[in-house]
Amino acid sequence: MNNFLSLSGFCAQVSLAPRGALAAKGAMFDKGAMFDKVALVAKGALAALPRAAGAALIFGASLLPALACAADYFTANKASTYPISDAVQVDRVLYLSGKLGTDPATGKLAEGGISAEAKQAMENIKSTLAERHATVDDLFKCTIFLADIKDLAAFNDVYKTYFKPLHFPARSAVGVTGLALGAKVEVECIASLP
Repeated sequence: MNNFLSLSGFCAQVSLAPRGALAAKGAMFDKGAMFDKVALVAKGALAALPRAAGAALIFGASLLPALACAADYFTANKASTYPISDAVQVDRVLYLSGKLGTDPATGKLAEGGISAEAKQAMENIKSTLAERHATVDDLFKCTIFLADIKDLAAFNDVYKTYFKPLHFPARSAVGVTGLALGAKVEVECIASLP
């Protein structure tokens, strides 16, 4: 019997196996009075799952080759000296790093204030999504960082043009005391891949 288990960003294929299989494979488990427990390290947190009656939980085809879903890291500009990925994919979720309104060719902020930077930031998001065969329609959460919260209305005027009516991602907008390169806006998003 195979199932997929997802626990706080952790995922692994789960199979039931006869008692003793864990010990035979060299996995860690605790022989308690009532239950055997399998200890898992998931993203730095320790989780314990009770053993099913007469069976132990085994993860993956060969027990513990890779407990967590593999993460794929994407960086368009391989020459960048910044310690950042453009996006990271885990399962069918794409986490985009915050995008500034910078011209990809020059690395300089778009000229023209908040509207120009917002437009360029959204274009940068579209570009990152396109590399993963996704569109803005696949975004489900965005966080907007504004150097001046008074620019929110001007940002919204640009932002809403990228989405179908009433098809906006969940969103937060916060005012901050400063952004990289002196930017007026940074947009961070999460997408569900098709």
